[in-house]
Amino acid sequence: MLDSGLLDVLREASVRTARSGRPDEEALRAVRGSGLLGLVVPVEYGGAGRGASEVNAVVGEVARVDPSTAIILFQHYAVSARISEWGTPAQQARLLPEMAAGRVLAASAWSETGAGAAKKRLASTGRADADGFWTLDGAKSFTTGAGIADLYLVLVQTSEAEPETKLDDSRYGSQGQTFFLVGADNPGLTPDLSLDLAGMRGSATGFVSLSGCRVADEDRLGPLGRATEIIAGVRETGATLGAVSAGIARALLELARAHAARAGVSADSPLSARLVDLATSVEAIQAVVTRAGRREAPEPGIATLHSKLFASQAAEQIALEVSRLMGSAGYVMNHRLNTLLADARAVALMGPANQLCRELIAVSWQR
Repeated sequence: MLDSGLLDVLREASVRTARSGRPDEEALRAVRGSGLLGLVVPVEYGGAGRGASEVNAVVGEVARVDPSTAIILFQHYAVSARISEWGTPAQQARLLPEMAAGRVLAASAWSETGAGAAKKRLASTGRADADGFWTLDGAKSFTTGAGIADLYLVLVQTSEAEPETKLDDSRYGSQGQTFFLVGADNPGLTPDLSLDLAGMRGSATGFVSLSGCRVADEDRLGPLGRATEIIAGVRETGATLGAVSAGIARALLELARAHAARAGVSADSPLSARLVDLATSVEAIQAVVTRAGRREAPEPGIATLHSKLFASQAAEQIALEVSRLMGSAGYVMNHRLNTLLADARAVALMGPANQLCRELIAVSWQR
């Protein structure tokens, strides 16, 4: 269970960011000082050394009060895990203690306009220079944590992609792609928070421009041109964005039950029956998220995809049902119901987007 004081700070921040559309500095300070950023960092580097089950639990609990911060945390955990799995000893010694201490917040910069949901057509590039450095150029879009992160995990094309086979359709990313760890203080990296998002308004989701961005080869994460090997293992861990949807669904149920209590609804009323059905849906969401985190399924990676797909769809349907249930009581622009509805919709669009989840699952049946 997370500290109640921290949850109160995040709950209040969520109200502010819904109006401002900007990341909340008080919430970020609280998260950095809470120890949460070290959740998946190995114990030998000062972290808690926890796995997917704990990630899903923490992200879900934070999402119940502040979905935007939950998304920021989820992305940070993803980068922490990749460094723990694929980083060189020097990278791990330099970065992981700082992440565990809350001094380094990480973000993923993979998406870009025109690349497609599976990131197979990257326009951003990495060029090897004669002095052992790389020059990165391009523009990344929908980067959560843009402008507030201290470290970005950037995906670029470092060599020409070879023609792909039918089996490659099941892959996220493409051949010839490479990851680099780029500090926020790099003069060639510029964040842009001009996006005015409908949901997740405090998530600092925006653009990241790379212009003559010079990085050392020591900043490369994983094998050259084989980023797909790193990406392929991400969903196998069991950490799922469905956890964000689980938290949102719980928050929606709490709104609906509070509305019913104010209205003096009896246990045998039709409205109570509708609330029970909603509670059952929330339990189902939590069940698939928990199963993904425990990696109990015969194919854990496929179960993670199912959890993200089901949880995000179900949370959005719960939001719509609660809006019908509350009627005019929720028909106010700044009502939390509308914020949660927009946040629930946002999860479906986050990588892997729901349509890509469907395609990856369908292709797995053909193998």
